[in-house]
Parts: sequence; C-alpha cells; structure tokens
Amino acid sequence: MTRRAPIAAAVAVVAAIGAAGWNAAAQQATDVESLTFLGKTVTAAQLVLGQEDYAANCASCHGANLEGQPDWRRRNENGRMPAPPHDANGHTWHHADRQLFTITKLGVSAIVPGYESDMPAFEGILSDDEIVAVLAFIKSTWPERERGFQAEVTANDEGGS
Repeated sequence: MTRRAPIAAAVAVVAAIGAAGWNAAAQQATDVESLTFLGKTVTAAQLVLGQEDYAANCASCHGANLEGQPDWRRRNENGRMPAPPHDANGHTWHHADRQLFTITKLGVSAIVPGYESDMPAFEGILSDDEIVAVLAFIKSTWPERERGFQAEVTANDEGGS
C-alpha cells in the first residue's frame, strides 16, 4: 500500500497537468475563434503549428514568452536593435498583417530599404503557410485591445487584407 500511494499521487499530478494544458488550449481556441490573418480565419491547427515553429525558429531571440531581448529599445554595440518583444509590450501589433508577413519572409529591409537587422529573412527556412502560422500564433496571444488596434491597421493597409 505504501508503494502505491506515491505512484497514485504522481499519476494524479500528471493527469492534473495534462488537464490544465488541455483546458488552456481549449480556452485559447475559444478566445481566437474570430482571429484572422491576411483575411483568412485562423484554425486551431495553425496555432499549434505556429507555436511549434515559433519555439524552434523565433524564441531564441524574441523569447520563449514573446518577451524580447533586454534593452530592446537601445542599439547594441554593432548599431543594430535587439529583438523586440512580440507580446503586448512590444510594437508588433502596430503593424498590418501584410507588413508582418513581408518582414518575416524577406527581412526588415524589405519594408525599410537599407535597414540592417540581426533578424534573418525566413524565405527558404519557413514556408509561407508556416510564416502565417507563426504570426497567427503571436497575434493570438495579444489582449483584445491590441488585437483590435492591429485589425484596424490591417484593414487600412493598402495592399493588405
């Protein structure tokens, strides 16, 4: 009986963690039912893919929790800006969907010619669908106010969707 108690407790803890994770994922899916990117509704599968691709390709610079690098508003010794946060504290949500997609695929200089950045262009690394998924995941984490502002910017963007 004594041996079974710790095993039963461990199983209960694992089950509770699993249920909490499932509930959080279900809540996120409910919260983003109306989320769009480039004019198309975002699916739960895209958010899962986006979260995985973000972790594999973006988190090393932009942070596992989208928090960005320290002193992200101050230039590094090389004159370049550190990676900004992608959460509500940053400025990602100030940009239209089309701009975010272009920056991610082709690099910042595609939007601001001559701008030098440590961020690589992800063309050839991530497919267009993967880029959309990553950006949809980032967008899904923003509070309603930031999402609303970004939706207006996207709607007003010439050439955006």
